[in-house]
Amino acid sequence: MEKTNNRRQKRLKLKICFLLTIGFASAMAWSFKSKSYAKDSDIKIRAEIATDKKDNAGSANYLDEKKSYMSDADKKREEESANAFKEAYRVFMHPRCMNCHPSGDVPLQGDNSQLHTQGVKRGTDGKGLYALKCANCHQSANVPGENMPPGNPNWHLPPANMKMVFQGISPAQLAIQFKNPKLTGKTLQELIHHVEEDKLVLGGWNPGDGRTKPPLSHEEFAMNFREWVEKGAAIPK
Repeated sequence: MEKTNNRRQKRLKLKICFLLTIGFASAMAWSFKSKSYAKDSDIKIRAEIATDKKDNAGSANYLDEKKSYMSDADKKREEESANAFKEAYRVFMHPRCMNCHPSGDVPLQGDNSQLHTQGVKRGTDGKGLYALKCANCHQSANVPGENMPPGNPNWHLPPANMKMVFQGISPAQLAIQFKNPKLTGKTLQELIHHVEEDKLVLGGWNPGDGRTKPPLSHEEFAMNFREWVEKGAAIPK
């Protein structure tokens, strides 16, 4: 009887070990697949920017030649467009904008744009991953108190398949990105509406106690962005 019980216990232990091994292998495979997908998605997005930048750079000779016979008025218009974008760029690089447009999948926070605490991540839809949803802390309005979570009914990052990265992007790269609907999901006219009317954008000028506001007023920011588009959406150098 004792030998029979020992055999049963050994079989049970082997069965448990086998199931644990299978479970661990499955979890590792899922984790690897998820990381690979995220990496592939990020590579694809950056490749789109690089391709557009290369195409733009490849036409440099053409543009130089074009400028040689552009009228002074056209040259002035192009310069004004590029300068307007450079002004708007100051807002895009400010923490109130850039913190929700990180280069990775972890949002940034604070005026020093540090990685968000609590292990928060973007998630597929940009609204958080698993139980750590943005709306858990970011309510429909700012929570009273210094450095308490700012709020908006639609608080989110851009989705994983269209990250719209601002962090570490030059003015030229950002302008190229904005001009490519594959990377923004919007036309330039729709982007104008976004920066002028979207309440999530407007919230940057009502960030809650303890946070700085962007270097331009919202009116100045929207005016510069509109001017950039309406005067030809020139790529700044």
